[in-house]
Amino acid sequence: MSLSTELRSLASTVEARTPAHRDRAVDGLRALALLSVPAGHWLVGGFTLDEAGALHNSSPLAALGALAPASWLFQLLGVFFLVGGYSSALSLRRAAERGTPATTWLRGRLVRLGRPVLGVAAVWAALLPPLSLAGVPGATLRTAAVLVVQPLWFVGVYAVITALTPYALRAAERAGLWSALPLLASVAVVDALRYGPYAEAMPSWLGLLNLLPGWLFGYQLGLVWGVGRLSRRAAAWLLLGGGLALFVTLLTVFGYPASMVGVPGEARTNSHPPSLLVLALAAAQSGVAVLVRERLAALLARPALWTPVVVINLSAMTILCWHQSAMLAAAIPSAVLSGGAAVLGLTSAPATVGWVAARLMWLPLFAVLLVGIGALTRRFEQPWTGASAGGRALAGVLAAAFSLYAFAVV
Repeated sequence: MSLSTELRSLASTVEARTPAHRDRAVDGLRALALLSVPAGHWLVGGFTLDEAGALHNSSPLAALGALAPASWLFQLLGVFFLVGGYSSALSLRRAAERGTPATTWLRGRLVRLGRPVLGVAAVWAALLPPLSLAGVPGATLRTAAVLVVQPLWFVGVYAVITALTPYALRAAERAGLWSALPLLASVAVVDALRYGPYAEAMPSWLGLLNLLPGWLFGYQLGLVWGVGRLSRRAAAWLLLGGGLALFVTLLTVFGYPASMVGVPGEARTNSHPPSLLVLALAAAQSGVAVLVRERLAALLARPALWTPVVVINLSAMTILCWHQSAMLAAAIPSAVLSGGAAVLGLTSAPATVGWVAARLMWLPLFAVLLVGIGALTRRFEQPWTGASAGGRALAGVLAAAFSLYAFAVV
C-alpha cells in the first residue's frame, strides 16, 4: 500500500469517527496555537557555544531587534486560553447535566495535565547522569534543564486557571464580557505601578500579581464564548478593535517592549509575567478567532485538512512538553561531536540574518525529531494503567529530583 493510499485511509477513518457535533473550528484554533509554541521557541531559542564546548541559551532578538514583530504572530497563548475556556465551559456543563460533580470533572482535567509533565521530568532526571558520564558539559545540562522547564510553567498556570473554572464560569454566565474587565483593570493597575512614576519604589515581585489575571483573561473570554455571550459579530469586532487600539497605544505612547517574549539583557518583558500588552494582543486575537469561526469550520470539513488537526490535538501535551527536547536532541550531539566548532543556525551565535535563514532550514529536522520522540512518549498522556505502583512511585521520585535540579539552575 502506498503512502498516499495510507494517508487517505487515515483521513477517511478520522472523518468517520468524528461526531457530528464536534466543533472543528475550535479544534483548528487549538491546533494552530499549539504549533505556534514549538515554532516560536525554535525560532527565538538559539545557543552560543563556549570554548569548553558547552551550550548556553541565547536569542536572535537580542541582536536583531527588528524581528520583534514576528513574535506577535507566534505568541498565540491568548488563542490557546480562549479555546481552553470555551471547551471547559461546554465540558463542565455537560458534566453537570450527567450529574458529575465539579470536583470529579476538575480532578480528571488536572490528572490529564499532570501525567505528561511527570513523564518528561522523570525521563530527563534519568537522562542527566548518563549524559554527564558521556562527556556532556555541566553547563549544557543546565541549559537543557532550563529549556525543558520553560514550557512547563505554562502547564502549572493553566492548571490553576482550570481549577477556577466553576467560579469563572458563573461569572461569565452572569456578566458576559464584563466578567473579563476586572482582570484587564487589575493588570493595568499593576503595570502602572511597575512602570509609572513611582516604579523605583515598588518591590521587584510586584509583577507576579499579573500572573493569574493576565493569563485568566483569555480563558475568561473563552468561557464567555462557551456560554453564548460572545457569538455576536459586534462583540468580536469590539474585542478586535479595542485590542488593537490598546496594543498600538501601549507600544507608541507608553513605550512597551515590542517583543512578546523575553529578550536577554532587556530589563522589561511582556510575557513573564504578562503585561497589559499581552492582554491587548489576546483580545484582538480572540476577536479574530470568533470572526473566522464559520469559515474555518467550513475549511476543516475537508478530511485532508481535518485529520492533521485531530492528530495535533490528540498530542497536545506531548508537543508542549517535548518540543524543546527535540531541539536539544539535535544541538547537544552537534556540540559534543563538532570539536568546539559552532554549526550555523544550530549552535552558532544567533546574531545575523544568516543565522535566521539557517535556523529555518533546521526546523524540519526538529519537527521530525519531535515526531519520533512523541511516538515514544505520547503514552504519558494516557492513563498509566500498565505501570506498577513501584513504577509510578519511581517516576514521582525522578520527577521531583529533576524539579529540584531545574529550580536550582533556572
